Amino acid sequence: MVKVVALSLMLAGCAATGGSFCAVEHPIRPTKAEVAMLSDASVAAILAHNEKGQKLCGWVP
Repeated sequence: MVKVVALSLMLAGCAATGGSFCAVEHPIRPTKAEVAMLSDASVAAILAHNEKGQKLCGWVP
């Protein structure tokens, strides 16, 4: 799961220079089992990603 988060964040960086974040990204919604295994840093990265999408794209929690 950590690799998925890292890849999503890297792709988000690419999207900022090559297109719309909203066109290429989507909310990250880990399962309860995945959340239990995530580090605090991974949880923070997912939260930051989802908050950015909420602000820029109107994602609903």
